[in-house]
Amino acid sequence: MASGWANDDAVNDQINSTIEDAIARARGELPTGESRCECEECGEPIPEARRKAVPGVKLCLQCQQEKDSQNQVSSGYNRRGSKDSQLR
Repeated sequence: MASGWANDDAVNDQINSTIEDAIARARGELPTGESRCECEECGEPIPEARRKAVPGVKLCLQCQQEKDSQNQVSSGYNRRGSKDSQLR
């Protein structure tokens, strides 16, 4: 597949880089250390089952869900590099 200045695997390299970045970001958000007994945000007790299931947990389930919904990341797709955007 001819692609101008880019090598033949440029698209695959971009996809792999996007996936690797997402994995690194997710791993960086994993809790570490000792679990807390009370939520950092609201102060509610964190159930023992949650503390055992997620070592290092610092938020109750409700606060964690709110945090996760705020941290949703859009895909890092490069629209400028696609043929469709160049034809417009």
